[in-house]
Amino acid sequence: MEKHTEGIHHITAFVKNAQKNVDFYAGILGLRLVKKTINFDAPEVYHLYFGNESGRPGTVITFFPYELNRKGRIGGGQVGITTYIVPLGALDFWKDRLESFHVPYSLKTRFNENYLTFSDQDGLQLEIVEREEGDLSQWSFGGVSIDKAIKGFGGAVLFSTAPEKTMNVLEQVLGLQKVNQEGDFIRYKSTGSIGNVIDVNIAAMEWGISGAGTVHHIVWRAKDDEDHASWRTHVQEHGLQPTPIIDRQYFNAIYFREEGGILFEIATDPPGFAVDEQSDVLGEKLMLPEWFEAERAEIEKGLSPIQVRVMESDK
Repeated sequence: MEKHTEGIHHITAFVKNAQKNVDFYAGILGLRLVKKTINFDAPEVYHLYFGNESGRPGTVITFFPYELNRKGRIGGGQVGITTYIVPLGALDFWKDRLESFHVPYSLKTRFNENYLTFSDQDGLQLEIVEREEGDLSQWSFGGVSIDKAIKGFGGAVLFSTAPEKTMNVLEQVLGLQKVNQEGDFIRYKSTGSIGNVIDVNIAAMEWGISGAGTVHHIVWRAKDDEDHASWRTHVQEHGLQPTPIIDRQYFNAIYFREEGGILFEIATDPPGFAVDEQSDVLGEKLMLPEWFEAERAEIEKGLSPIQVRVMESDK
């Protein structure tokens, strides 16, 4: 069986403070908080989703903010850098914006593309690159207009403890195509127009330490439930050990750890974030799956209040 994922569905990371997380990704980066819910496996912790206007697969980064999270260390077995794409000509806007919010950045070149590299409040490594491909986001917020807004993921840079094994999974399991090699990196591309470029650090890296400022897992796209079930069989046939299919309310998921140490998930595109609230009010209310509704009062009591707000520099 030959299969090809369109690319990244979402990326999930650890941070400490929920309000600082909202201020950075919504207030500074201009993403939409499309879902405010909880970690279904640890309901005392928020699970916050940020993306384009609808939270389309390929645009969404999610977080488990928890003040008691230890500080992590980025390294092998992790997504090392999360890449965002913006429209052509928008990079200078983002340089100025980061400067206005006192976010340090540097400029790097990889595969003849110019990257603006920086970190969030917990040290998660991010970068912005201009590309023509990918639909414009229709979400504008604060000082970020649609013509400058982040479209979604450009892709990611994977840090592996066993790069050859990780690259084998990208090619033989996920169906990505090797397209280039330069310096320390090999580049792969998927079939989609967004979240479709994956760079792998060629050198094996020392294990990272999970915690605030690190990515927990990267998620790949499945078209629907039928395709998703087929993906689970496909992963098993390649000697990997996927979990049973798990209902995550907004998608179904399977998880497996590839031999380079990175936790992979495959998730369905549907049903999406409008399954339990209207599109025009996404992210405004704490949404719980029905099996947690009886505990709503206790859960809300334990979560710190958060709000999406226009930052002072944008007023």
